[in-house]
Amino acid sequence: MNLLIKNAEIITMNQNEEIIKGDLHIIDDKIVKIGPNLEVPLTDKVIDATGKTIIPGFVQTHIHLCQTVFRGQADDLELMDWLRNRIWPLEASHDEESIYYSAMLGIGELIQSGTTTIVDMETVNHTEYAFKAIAESGIRALSGKVMMDKGDEVPLPLQEKTEKSIRESVDLLEKWHNFDNGRIKYAFSPRFVVSCTEQLLREVQALSEHYNVMVHTHASENLGEIEIVQRETGMRNIVYLDHLGLANNRLILAHCIWLDEEEKRIIRDRGVHVSHCPGSNLKLASGIAETPYMVNENVSLSLGADGAPCNNNLDMFNEMRLAALIQKPIHGPTAMDAHTVFKMATIGGAKAVGMENEIGSIEVGKKADLAILNLNDFHTYPSYGVDPISRIVYSATRADVETTIINGEIVMEDRVLKTVNKRLVLDEANTSIKRLLDRAFIKN
Repeated sequence: MNLLIKNAEIITMNQNEEIIKGDLHIIDDKIVKIGPNLEVPLTDKVIDATGKTIIPGFVQTHIHLCQTVFRGQADDLELMDWLRNRIWPLEASHDEESIYYSAMLGIGELIQSGTTTIVDMETVNHTEYAFKAIAESGIRALSGKVMMDKGDEVPLPLQEKTEKSIRESVDLLEKWHNFDNGRIKYAFSPRFVVSCTEQLLREVQALSEHYNVMVHTHASENLGEIEIVQRETGMRNIVYLDHLGLANNRLILAHCIWLDEEEKRIIRDRGVHVSHCPGSNLKLASGIAETPYMVNENVSLSLGADGAPCNNNLDMFNEMRLAALIQKPIHGPTAMDAHTVFKMATIGGAKAVGMENEIGSIEVGKKADLAILNLNDFHTYPSYGVDPISRIVYSATRADVETTIINGEIVMEDRVLKTVNKRLVLDEANTSIKRLLDRAFIKN
Protein backbone atom coordinates (compact mmCIF):
# COMPACT_ATOMS: atom_id res chain seq x y z
CA MET A 1 0.00 0.00 0.00
CA ASN A 2 1.11 3.56 -0.78
CA LEU A 3 -0.23 5.42 2.28
CA LEU A 4 0.19 9.02 3.44
CA ILE A 5 -0.72 10.08 6.98
CA LYS A 6 -0.86 13.88 7.31
CA ASN A 7 -0.61 16.51 10.02
CA ALA A 8 0.12 14.25 13.00
CA GLU A 9 2.13 14.55 16.17
CA ILE A 10 4.68 11.72 15.62
CA ILE A 11 6.36 10.22 18.68
CA THR A 12 9.30 8.57 16.96
CA MET A 13 11.18 6.83 19.81
CA ASN A 14 14.30 7.19 17.69
CA GLN A 15 17.66 7.56 19.43
CA ASN A 16 16.93 11.17 20.31
CA GLU A 17 13.26 10.51 21.14
CA GLU A 18 12.24 13.20 18.66
CA ILE A 19 8.63 14.29 18.48
CA ILE A 20 7.79 15.63 15.02
CA LYS A 21 4.76 17.53 13.75
CA GLY A 22 4.11 16.47 10.18
CA ASP A 23 3.43 13.65 7.74
CA LEU A 24 4.36 10.00 7.39
CA HIS A 25 4.66 8.18 4.05
CA ILE A 26 4.42 4.38 3.85
CA ILE A 27 5.09 2.24 0.78
CA ASP A 28 4.35 -1.48 1.09
CA ASP A 29 5.60 -2.49 4.55
CA LYS A 30 8.14 0.32 5.10
CA ILE A 31 8.24 3.91 6.30
CA VAL A 32 9.85 5.86 3.46
CA LYS A 33 9.50 9.53 4.51
CA ILE A 34 8.79 11.57 7.63
CA GLY A 35 8.49 15.34 7.67
CA PRO A 36 6.28 18.41 7.34
CA ASN A 37 4.13 18.99 4.24
CA LEU A 38 5.24 15.93 2.27
CA GLU A 39 4.27 16.01 -1.40
CA VAL A 40 3.38 12.47 -2.44
CA PRO A 41 1.64 11.95 -5.78
CA LEU A 42 -0.47 8.91 -6.61
CA THR A 43 -1.11 7.58 -3.09
CA ASP A 44 -3.57 4.73 -2.57
CA LYS A 45 -4.90 6.37 0.58
CA VAL A 46 -4.50 9.53 2.64
CA ILE A 47 -5.35 9.66 6.35
CA ASP A 48 -5.86 13.11 7.82
CA ALA A 49 -4.43 12.82 11.35
CA THR A 50 -4.78 16.49 12.29
CA GLY A 51 -4.80 16.77 16.09
CA LYS A 52 -3.87 13.10 16.49
CA THR A 53 -0.77 11.27 17.71
CA ILE A 54 1.18 8.49 15.98
CA ILE A 55 3.17 6.10 18.17
CA PRO A 56 5.24 3.00 17.39
CA GLY A 57 3.14 -0.13 17.71
CA PHE A 58 3.53 -1.73 21.13
CA VAL A 59 5.66 -4.87 21.43
CA GLN A 60 4.37 -7.25 24.12
CA THR A 61 6.96 -9.85 25.03
CA HIS A 62 4.85 -12.29 27.05
CA ILE A 63 1.37 -13.37 25.93
CA HIS A 64 -0.64 -16.63 26.00
CA LEU A 65 -3.18 -16.46 23.17
CA CYS A 66 -4.38 -19.99 23.97
CA GLN A 67 -5.61 -18.75 27.35
CA THR A 68 -7.72 -15.82 26.18
CA VAL A 69 -10.96 -17.83 26.34
CA PHE A 70 -10.16 -18.64 29.99
CA ARG A 71 -10.66 -14.98 30.97
CA GLY A 72 -12.51 -14.83 34.30
CA GLN A 73 -12.23 -18.59 34.91
CA ALA A 74 -9.29 -18.56 37.34
CA ASP A 75 -9.62 -15.44 39.46
CA ASP A 76 -8.17 -14.90 42.94
CA LEU A 77 -5.77 -17.85 43.05
CA GLU A 78 -2.04 -18.26 43.76
CA LEU A 79 0.13 -19.36 40.80
CA MET A 80 0.50 -23.11 41.42
CA ASP A 81 -3.18 -23.51 42.39
CA TRP A 82 -4.12 -21.35 39.41
CA LEU A 83 -2.19 -23.71 37.13
CA ARG A 84 -3.11 -27.07 38.68
CA ASN A 85 -6.79 -26.45 39.38
CA ARG A 86 -7.86 -24.28 36.44
CA ILE A 87 -5.37 -23.49 33.67
CA TRP A 88 -3.84 -26.90 33.03
CA PRO A 89 -7.22 -28.71 33.01
CA LEU A 90 -8.60 -26.11 30.59
CA GLU A 91 -5.52 -26.20 28.35
CA ALA A 92 -5.77 -30.00 28.30
CA SER A 93 -9.37 -29.68 27.08
CA HIS A 94 -8.55 -27.44 24.09
CA ASP A 95 -9.46 -28.52 20.57
CA GLU A 96 -8.54 -27.03 17.19
CA GLU A 97 -11.46 -24.60 17.05
CA SER A 98 -11.08 -23.38 20.62
CA ILE A 99 -7.37 -22.66 20.08
CA TYR A 100 -8.14 -20.74 16.87
CA TYR A 101 -10.89 -18.61 18.40
CA SER A 102 -8.98 -18.05 21.64
CA ALA A 103 -6.10 -16.71 19.55
CA MET A 104 -8.42 -14.53 17.46
CA LEU A 105 -10.09 -13.17 20.61
CA GLY A 106 -6.71 -12.16 22.03
CA ILE A 107 -5.44 -10.74 18.75
CA GLY A 108 -8.56 -8.61 18.31
CA GLU A 109 -8.03 -7.13 21.77
CA LEU A 110 -4.32 -6.56 21.12
CA ILE A 111 -4.90 -4.79 17.81
CA GLN A 112 -7.61 -2.63 19.34
CA SER A 113 -5.17 -1.47 22.01
CA GLY A 114 -2.28 -0.66 19.66
CA THR A 115 -0.13 -3.77 20.08
CA THR A 116 1.47 -4.79 16.78
CA THR A 117 4.00 -7.45 17.88
CA ILE A 118 3.72 -10.24 20.46
CA VAL A 119 5.82 -13.03 21.92
CA ASP A 120 3.24 -15.77 22.39
CA MET A 121 3.40 -19.09 24.25
CA GLU A 122 0.78 -21.64 23.23
CA THR A 123 -0.23 -24.90 24.91
CA VAL A 124 0.93 -28.46 24.13
CA ASN A 125 -1.64 -29.32 21.45
CA HIS A 126 -3.16 -27.75 18.31
CA THR A 127 -0.60 -24.92 18.03
CA GLU A 128 -1.01 -25.02 14.24
CA TYR A 129 -4.39 -23.34 14.70
CA ALA A 130 -2.93 -20.47 16.70
CA PHE A 131 -0.44 -19.89 13.88
CA LYS A 132 -3.36 -19.94 11.44
CA ALA A 133 -5.08 -17.15 13.43
CA ILE A 134 -1.84 -15.16 13.63
CA ALA A 135 -1.33 -15.49 9.88
CA GLU A 136 -4.88 -14.41 9.01
CA SER A 137 -5.03 -11.50 11.46
CA GLY A 138 -1.88 -9.72 10.26
CA ILE A 139 -0.31 -9.33 13.70
CA ARG A 140 3.47 -9.69 13.99
CA ALA A 141 4.39 -12.55 16.30
CA LEU A 142 7.01 -14.86 17.71
CA SER A 143 5.12 -17.94 18.84
CA GLY A 144 5.70 -21.54 19.79
CA LYS A 145 4.05 -24.60 21.23
CA VAL A 146 4.62 -25.02 24.93
CA MET A 147 6.94 -27.87 25.92
CA MET A 148 6.15 -29.95 29.03
CA ASP A 149 7.77 -33.38 29.41
CA LYS A 150 7.81 -33.62 33.21
CA GLY A 151 5.31 -33.66 36.09
CA ASP A 152 2.63 -36.13 37.17
CA GLU A 153 0.27 -33.39 38.40
CA VAL A 154 -0.28 -32.31 34.80
CA PRO A 155 -3.41 -33.63 33.02
CA LEU A 156 -2.68 -36.52 30.66
CA PRO A 157 -3.21 -34.55 27.40
CA LEU A 158 -0.43 -32.17 28.51
CA GLN A 159 2.04 -34.94 29.44
CA GLU A 160 4.55 -35.15 26.60
CA LYS A 161 7.37 -37.46 25.71
CA THR A 162 10.60 -35.52 25.26
CA GLU A 163 11.21 -36.68 21.69
CA LYS A 164 7.63 -35.91 20.60
CA SER A 165 7.73 -32.43 22.13
CA ILE A 166 10.95 -31.62 20.30
CA ARG A 167 9.84 -33.13 17.00
CA GLU A 168 6.53 -31.24 16.98
CA SER A 169 8.30 -27.99 17.88
CA VAL A 170 10.81 -28.37 15.07
CA ASP A 171 8.05 -29.27 12.60
CA LEU A 172 6.19 -26.08 13.52
CA LEU A 173 9.39 -24.04 13.28
CA GLU A 174 10.19 -25.36 9.82
CA LYS A 175 6.67 -24.54 8.61
CA TRP A 176 6.09 -21.13 10.22
CA HIS A 177 9.44 -19.48 10.99
CA ASN A 178 9.84 -16.41 8.74
CA PHE A 179 6.33 -16.83 7.28
CA ASP A 180 5.09 -13.79 5.33
CA ASN A 181 8.56 -12.33 4.83
CA GLY A 182 9.42 -12.64 8.51
CA ARG A 183 6.18 -11.31 10.04
CA ILE A 184 5.83 -14.61 11.94
CA LYS A 185 8.80 -16.20 13.70
CA TYR A 186 9.14 -19.28 15.85
CA ALA A 187 10.32 -19.30 19.47
CA PHE A 188 11.00 -22.49 21.42
CA SER A 189 8.73 -22.35 24.48
CA PRO A 190 9.57 -24.68 27.38
CA ARG A 191 6.97 -23.74 29.99
CA PHE A 192 9.28 -23.45 32.98
CA VAL A 193 11.96 -25.53 34.70
CA VAL A 194 9.34 -27.26 36.88
CA SER A 195 7.69 -28.91 33.85
CA CYS A 196 10.77 -29.65 31.72
CA THR A 197 13.45 -32.34 31.96
CA GLU A 198 17.11 -31.46 31.71
CA GLN A 199 17.28 -33.43 28.46
CA LEU A 200 14.55 -31.29 26.88
CA LEU A 201 16.15 -28.02 28.00
CA ARG A 202 19.54 -29.09 26.66
CA GLU A 203 17.94 -29.99 23.32
CA VAL A 204 16.18 -26.61 23.22
CA GLN A 205 19.49 -24.85 23.81
CA ALA A 206 21.13 -26.72 20.93
CA LEU A 207 18.17 -26.18 18.58
CA SER A 208 17.93 -22.48 19.43
CA GLU A 209 21.59 -22.10 18.53
CA HIS A 210 21.25 -24.22 15.36
CA TYR A 211 18.23 -22.33 14.00
CA ASN A 212 19.19 -18.97 15.58
CA VAL A 213 15.73 -18.52 17.14
CA MET A 214 14.55 -17.22 20.50
CA VAL A 215 13.68 -19.26 23.58
CA HIS A 216 10.71 -18.00 25.61
CA THR A 217 10.01 -19.33 29.10
CA HIS A 218 8.91 -18.39 32.63
CA ALA A 219 11.37 -17.97 35.48
CA SER A 220 11.35 -16.95 39.15
CA GLU A 221 7.73 -15.85 39.14
CA ASN A 222 6.75 -17.45 42.44
CA LEU A 223 8.54 -18.54 45.63
CA GLY A 224 6.93 -21.99 45.53
CA GLU A 225 8.21 -22.51 41.99
CA ILE A 226 11.74 -21.55 43.07
CA GLU A 227 11.64 -24.00 46.00
CA ILE A 228 10.71 -26.85 43.63
CA VAL A 229 13.56 -25.98 41.25
CA GLN A 230 16.11 -25.77 44.08
CA ARG A 231 14.95 -29.09 45.55
CA GLU A 232 15.16 -30.88 42.20
CA THR A 233 18.30 -29.30 40.71
CA GLY A 234 20.23 -27.94 43.66
CA MET A 235 20.27 -24.55 41.91
CA ARG A 236 18.12 -21.48 41.57
CA ASN A 237 16.23 -20.93 38.32
CA ILE A 238 18.57 -18.61 36.44
CA VAL A 239 21.70 -20.38 37.66
CA TYR A 240 20.27 -23.67 36.37
CA LEU A 241 19.36 -22.17 32.98
CA ASP A 242 22.87 -20.74 32.76
CA HIS A 243 24.33 -24.14 33.69
CA LEU A 244 22.47 -25.59 30.67
CA GLY A 245 23.78 -22.89 28.33
CA LEU A 246 20.39 -21.21 27.87
CA ALA A 247 21.27 -17.87 29.43
CA ASN A 248 22.18 -15.75 26.41
CA ASN A 249 20.72 -13.03 24.16
CA ARG A 250 18.28 -15.49 22.56
CA LEU A 251 16.48 -16.04 25.90
CA ILE A 252 13.32 -14.16 26.93
CA LEU A 253 12.38 -14.73 30.58
CA ALA A 254 8.91 -13.78 31.77
CA HIS A 255 8.62 -12.32 35.29
CA CYS A 256 12.01 -12.62 37.11
CA ILE A 257 10.54 -11.35 40.38
CA TRP A 258 12.58 -13.30 42.93
CA LEU A 259 16.23 -13.04 41.91
CA ASP A 260 19.34 -13.25 44.05
CA GLU A 261 22.54 -11.35 43.29
CA GLU A 262 24.08 -14.17 41.23
CA GLU A 263 20.98 -14.43 39.07
CA LYS A 264 20.92 -10.69 38.51
CA ARG A 265 24.55 -10.83 37.42
CA ILE A 266 23.87 -13.70 34.99
CA ILE A 267 20.94 -11.88 33.39
CA ARG A 268 22.98 -8.69 33.00
CA ASP A 269 26.22 -10.28 31.80
CA ARG A 270 24.64 -12.79 29.41
CA GLY A 271 22.31 -10.30 27.75
CA VAL A 272 19.14 -12.18 28.79
CA HIS A 273 15.87 -10.34 28.08
CA VAL A 274 13.33 -9.87 30.89
CA SER A 275 9.61 -9.46 30.21
CA HIS A 276 8.00 -7.57 33.09
CA CYS A 277 4.30 -8.42 33.62
CA PRO A 278 3.08 -6.16 36.45
CA GLY A 279 -0.66 -6.80 36.02
CA SER A 280 -0.27 -10.57 36.22
CA ASN A 281 2.27 -10.38 39.03
CA LEU A 282 -0.09 -8.30 41.15
CA LYS A 283 -3.21 -10.38 40.44
CA LEU A 284 -1.52 -13.68 41.26
CA ALA A 285 0.18 -12.05 44.28
CA SER A 286 3.51 -13.26 42.92
CA GLY A 287 5.43 -10.12 43.89
CA ILE A 288 6.98 -7.00 42.39
CA ALA A 289 10.03 -7.31 40.15
CA GLU A 290 13.03 -5.06 40.86
CA THR A 291 12.78 -3.20 37.57
CA PRO A 292 14.57 -0.01 38.72
CA TYR A 293 17.65 -2.15 39.40
CA MET A 294 17.34 -3.71 35.93
CA VAL A 295 17.08 -0.29 34.30
CA ASN A 296 20.14 0.96 36.19
CA GLU A 297 22.10 -2.14 35.15
CA ASN A 298 21.04 -1.80 31.48
CA VAL A 299 19.21 -5.13 31.49
CA SER A 300 17.08 -5.65 28.37
CA LEU A 301 13.63 -4.95 29.82
CA SER A 302 10.23 -5.04 28.12
CA LEU A 303 6.55 -5.47 28.99
CA GLY A 304 3.87 -8.11 28.55
CA ALA A 305 0.32 -8.60 29.77
CA ASP A 306 0.74 -12.39 30.20
CA GLY A 307 -2.55 -14.30 29.72
CA ALA A 308 -6.15 -13.15 30.01
CA PRO A 309 -6.97 -15.39 33.03
CA CYS A 310 -4.26 -13.77 35.19
CA ASN A 311 -4.60 -10.13 34.22
CA ASN A 312 -7.56 -10.02 32.93
CA ASN A 313 -6.79 -7.97 29.84
CA LEU A 314 -4.04 -7.65 27.25
CA ASP A 315 -3.78 -3.86 27.40
CA MET A 316 -0.33 -2.25 27.14
CA PHE A 317 -1.65 1.07 28.46
CA ASN A 318 -2.56 -0.73 31.68
CA GLU A 319 0.85 -2.45 31.87
CA MET A 320 2.75 0.81 31.33
CA ARG A 321 0.81 2.61 34.03
CA LEU A 322 1.25 -0.24 36.51
CA ALA A 323 4.96 -0.64 35.69
CA ALA A 324 5.46 3.00 36.63
CA LEU A 325 3.17 3.25 39.66
CA ILE A 326 4.04 0.08 41.60
CA GLN A 327 7.68 1.14 42.01
CA LYS A 328 7.06 4.65 43.30
CA PRO A 329 6.00 3.80 46.88
CA ILE A 330 9.17 1.68 47.19
CA HIS A 331 11.76 3.73 45.29
CA GLY A 332 10.28 7.24 45.13
CA PRO A 333 8.28 9.26 42.58
CA THR A 334 11.08 9.49 40.00
CA ALA A 335 11.50 5.70 39.76
CA MET A 336 10.27 4.11 36.49
CA ASP A 337 9.29 7.42 34.91
CA ALA A 338 6.96 7.63 31.91
CA HIS A 339 9.75 7.76 29.32
CA THR A 340 11.36 4.62 30.75
CA VAL A 341 8.20 2.53 30.63
CA PHE A 342 7.23 3.84 27.18
CA LYS A 343 10.65 2.68 25.94
CA MET A 344 9.98 -0.74 27.49
CA ALA A 345 6.67 -0.91 25.59
CA THR A 346 8.19 0.01 22.23
CA ILE A 347 11.90 -0.09 21.38
CA GLY A 348 12.63 -2.22 24.48
CA GLY A 349 10.30 -4.91 23.21
CA ALA A 350 11.86 -4.66 19.76
CA LYS A 351 15.32 -5.25 21.27
CA ALA A 352 14.03 -8.27 23.18
CA VAL A 353 12.97 -9.98 19.96
CA GLY A 354 16.11 -8.94 18.08
CA MET A 355 14.22 -6.59 15.77
CA GLU A 356 15.29 -3.14 16.98
CA ASN A 357 16.51 -2.31 13.47
CA GLU A 358 13.06 -3.10 12.03
CA ILE A 359 10.38 -2.16 14.58
CA GLY A 360 9.93 -0.34 17.90
CA SER A 361 10.40 3.21 16.61
CA ILE A 362 9.11 5.36 13.75
CA GLU A 363 12.08 5.89 11.45
CA VAL A 364 12.69 5.86 7.71
CA GLY A 365 13.49 2.34 6.55
CA LYS A 366 11.72 0.62 9.43
CA LYS A 367 8.59 -1.51 9.21
CA ALA A 368 5.33 0.41 9.24
CA ASP A 369 4.04 -0.88 12.59
CA LEU A 370 2.22 1.95 14.35
CA ALA A 371 -0.92 3.18 16.02
CA ILE A 372 -2.82 6.45 15.61
CA LEU A 373 -4.25 7.81 18.87
CA ASN A 374 -7.05 10.33 19.21
CA LEU A 375 -6.32 12.02 22.53
CA ASN A 376 -8.96 14.72 22.16
CA ASP A 377 -11.11 13.84 25.14
CA PHE A 378 -11.84 14.79 28.75
CA HIS A 379 -9.42 12.31 30.33
CA THR A 380 -6.40 13.53 28.30
CA TYR A 381 -6.96 17.32 28.58
CA PRO A 382 -5.61 19.88 29.03
CA SER A 383 -2.80 19.00 26.65
CA TYR A 384 -1.06 22.37 26.76
CA GLY A 385 2.37 22.14 28.40
CA VAL A 386 2.04 18.38 29.07
CA ASP A 387 4.84 15.99 28.08
CA PRO A 388 3.32 13.87 25.25
CA ILE A 389 4.80 10.61 26.53
CA SER A 390 3.63 11.23 30.10
CA ARG A 391 0.20 11.99 28.67
CA ILE A 392 0.11 8.58 26.99
CA VAL A 393 1.48 6.57 29.93
CA TYR A 394 -0.56 8.19 32.71
CA SER A 395 -3.75 9.44 31.02
CA ALA A 396 -4.46 7.59 27.76
CA THR A 397 -6.40 4.32 27.49
CA ARG A 398 -6.78 1.66 24.82
CA ALA A 399 -10.05 3.27 23.75
CA ASP A 400 -7.95 6.16 22.40
CA VAL A 401 -6.40 3.92 19.72
CA GLU A 402 -8.20 4.82 16.53
CA THR A 403 -6.15 3.07 13.82
CA THR A 404 -3.56 0.29 13.91
CA ILE A 405 -1.16 -0.47 11.06
CA ILE A 406 1.03 -3.59 10.95
CA ASN A 407 3.56 -4.30 8.21
CA GLY A 408 2.08 -1.41 6.23
CA GLU A 409 -1.44 -2.88 6.32
CA ILE A 410 -4.34 -1.15 8.05
CA VAL A 411 -5.70 -3.82 10.41
CA MET A 412 -8.01 -1.44 12.28
CA GLU A 413 -9.38 1.90 11.10
CA ASP A 414 -11.67 4.19 13.09
CA ARG A 415 -11.96 1.39 15.70
CA VAL A 416 -13.24 -1.10 13.08
CA LEU A 417 -11.19 -4.30 12.80
CA LYS A 418 -10.33 -5.28 9.23
CA THR A 419 -8.83 -8.75 9.73
CA VAL A 420 -10.83 -10.16 12.66
CA ASN A 421 -14.57 -10.89 12.44
CA LYS A 422 -15.53 -9.45 15.80
CA ARG A 423 -19.08 -10.81 16.11
CA LEU A 424 -18.09 -14.31 15.02
CA VAL A 425 -15.08 -14.41 17.36
CA LEU A 426 -17.12 -13.22 20.38
CA ASP A 427 -19.83 -15.82 19.73
CA GLU A 428 -17.32 -18.64 19.20
CA ALA A 429 -15.38 -17.65 22.31
CA ASN A 430 -18.47 -18.24 24.46
CA THR A 431 -19.23 -21.51 22.68
CA SER A 432 -15.63 -22.65 23.12
CA ILE A 433 -15.30 -21.95 26.84
CA LYS A 434 -18.59 -23.70 27.58
CA ARG A 435 -17.29 -26.79 25.76
CA LEU A 436 -13.92 -26.66 27.54
CA LEU A 437 -15.45 -26.25 31.01
CA ASP A 438 -17.72 -29.24 30.40
CA ARG A 439 -14.79 -31.30 29.11
CA ALA A 440 -12.57 -30.33 32.05
CA PHE A 441 -15.38 -31.01 34.57
CA ILE A 442 -14.98 -27.53 36.01
CA LYS A 443 -18.07 -26.07 37.65
CA ASN A 444 -18.45 -22.33 38.16
